[in-house]
Amino acid sequence: MAFDYSPLLSAAAPPPAVRWSGFPRYNFVGGHNDSGAVPVDDFIEASRRVLAREGHNLATYGLASGPQGYRPLREFLASSLERRCGMRQTADEVLVVSGSLQALDLVNDVLLEPGDMVIVEEATYQGTLQRYDRLGVRYIGVPVDEDGIRMEALSGTLDRLKSVGIRPKFIYTVPTVQNPTGSVMPEDRRLELLRLAYAHGVAIFEDDCYAELTFDGTRPRSIRALDDRGQVIYCGSFSKTIAPALRLGYLVADWDILSRLIAAKRDAGTGALEQMVLADYCVSHFDDHVSRLRGVLKEKCDAISDALAAEFGTAAEVSVPKGGIFIWVTLPESVDTMKLFQAAMADGVAINPGAEWCADPSTGRNKLRLCFGHPSVADIRAGVARLADICHREFGLPERSRNVGRGE
Repeated sequence: MAFDYSPLLSAAAPPPAVRWSGFPRYNFVGGHNDSGAVPVDDFIEASRRVLAREGHNLATYGLASGPQGYRPLREFLASSLERRCGMRQTADEVLVVSGSLQALDLVNDVLLEPGDMVIVEEATYQGTLQRYDRLGVRYIGVPVDEDGIRMEALSGTLDRLKSVGIRPKFIYTVPTVQNPTGSVMPEDRRLELLRLAYAHGVAIFEDDCYAELTFDGTRPRSIRALDDRGQVIYCGSFSKTIAPALRLGYLVADWDILSRLIAAKRDAGTGALEQMVLADYCVSHFDDHVSRLRGVLKEKCDAISDALAAEFGTAAEVSVPKGGIFIWVTLPESVDTMKLFQAAMADGVAINPGAEWCADPSTGRNKLRLCFGHPSVADIRAGVARLADICHREFGLPERSRNVGRGE
């Protein structure tokens, strides 16, 4: 008889996980990227070079570079971030972490306590909201438009909170290729965001994990690059530009707060081999790789935009992204995308219901997020056709499902 752990479980233990049985036939969830774009051959060569040169450093925690991560990788990041988004920092202001999720956890550990308040974009990253919920942290969503978080709404929110004696700990924002809407905040709005943060004494947590994937290859300067008071903590990741499974991200901040984040990182160091290989690879190949990846993702974005227009017609309002791997779709109010998610999953199509990606779930009731990074163009077209069939079957919309029986 199996041992019963149930009496021993912590009150905070999560519910049990479901056994993984493989991806659904049409998988539009997660942050997966194009498998053909992973630079496998270059990784093999980089592995040989760096292990021959510095493999003996694997005998030490931190690769003889200290707790902030492999120094050549931090040096690449410091110079690359200055060139690409205008941030000026040294390698000593960079902390390598195990993906952006660890970055979120470290910032939360250092800055947040139960009952604290955080401001977020109304539509925002689900993983962030889940963490605030687990911590007992309150959050309030500010509406977004095609240029990101709306400044007049943010100003009003800050004023209302101040009037009742609440100062938020920070504003969490994804300003460049926003998740899930795909918008890019222009520089004048970034400056206004900083002005409001300065006036109210609120920090900014800038999540820039998708910033290199703008389809036209251009981007505004990061908010941190515009900040002259050290009020912005910056987060980036290689998960979307190189490969999600690498689990490598980074934080950039002034030393006063970065030193606290380093102290909170108690995992004995982020994966060493990944850091070594990536540092060797990125110096020579990063820009060319990202340029090629943008082209691949733009083709897939066009494919899913066209498929949504063809299959859903005017029943779907699509926020065409300016980059990245996600597309945000609004369906008529009669459609509950949580119910659509359940019906679609049973039929081999995985989608993200919008309620899970909104600070106020009711605002996302008829919205959904689709990831187009991993499926082929053919699977994108077939999967959207099947999703339209399912939506028509469950909700009568679109009024005529154009491809009944298609989708294989």
